[in-house]
Amino acid sequence: MHTLMVDAPSHRYPIYIDATLSSLLEKHLAEHITKDCVIVSNDTIAPLYLKTVQDAVRRLGIRVFDIILPDGEHYKNLNTIEKIYDGLMRERMERQSTLIALGGGVIGDMVGFAAATYQRGMPFIQIPTTLLSQVDSSVGGKTGVNHALGKNMIGAFYQPQAVFAALDVLNTLPEREFSAGLAEVIKYALLGDAAFFDWLETHMEELMRHDADALSYVVHRCCAKKAEIVAADEKEKGIRAWLNLGHTFGHAIETELGYGVWLHGEAVAAGMVVACRLSEQLGYIMPQETQRVQQLLQRAKLPDTPPSFAWEKWIAHMQHDKKVESGTMRFVVMRQLGQAEIYPCQDISIIQKSLQEWLP
Repeated sequence: MHTLMVDAPSHRYPIYIDATLSSLLEKHLAEHITKDCVIVSNDTIAPLYLKTVQDAVRRLGIRVFDIILPDGEHYKNLNTIEKIYDGLMRERMERQSTLIALGGGVIGDMVGFAAATYQRGMPFIQIPTTLLSQVDSSVGGKTGVNHALGKNMIGAFYQPQAVFAALDVLNTLPEREFSAGLAEVIKYALLGDAAFFDWLETHMEELMRHDADALSYVVHRCCAKKAEIVAADEKEKGIRAWLNLGHTFGHAIETELGYGVWLHGEAVAAGMVVACRLSEQLGYIMPQETQRVQQLLQRAKLPDTPPSFAWEKWIAHMQHDKKVESGTMRFVVMRQLGQAEIYPCQDISIIQKSLQEWLP
């Protein structure tokens, strides 16, 4: 249906978007795999799609093995990475071998990090199986794992060889996971595409019904926007930080509640509302614009308010955010819906005011 190119400075690679996984693999897998490979998946996705990918690899005459990990954000850590290394060593994978990430954002992030670090770098392919990973995490080369004190604090920038986004795999997503992906879709509209936000307000019900045309449009539009940003700023020295809209607050929620209690997209949704409140405090947007965002999140069955916990805990978590520079916290705010910028916070009282209604 679509092929997009990511022109990252480190290397150029395609994003393939098509209706079915089997069609994507048949058309394009041979271009990106030439030697032994290991498919890494989890115990939720493997029963659904592992055989399809294994069979496609074997038809190319390539030796294939698998590593099946437990499912869940709370397994996204260095202990699980060690299991991937164990499997690669056991099967004697070489630097020219290929890793395939078959799963959502957790699998994609971990496999990418393992690929970046095993023998100092080996090729890997992303086959994202959630909406969130198709529109966001599988593209751009951010890889890594969580630490008890902060989310995604250990990792590397390492681009895949290709991304295979098949729309049919979204049919097996639980409703909650699908909604979590819509949080990242809404994020793209807020940070740089006001017309897309208008489109989402008109077509949200179609998306919630998994309408194929609407889904294809959304995946293509979000991937195109991310490809554009990654090409301009691969290692997040400038505008790529915009992609963290809602994430500083969202990561604080995930860390405080425990990884996996709220899905990443749910935490980001609530984080975007706090970012709207901060944008209001700065005099950039009006309360009615925040209300538009909250109403769209509600229609996507996403949280439109953060959980309540102590101000001291919010600050402690946010001080571990990757965007902190020279001790200064930096937040993504909106000049208007569809126009983002970075706000270096010199006065934390304005953050406290933005959170005030949700503090105990």
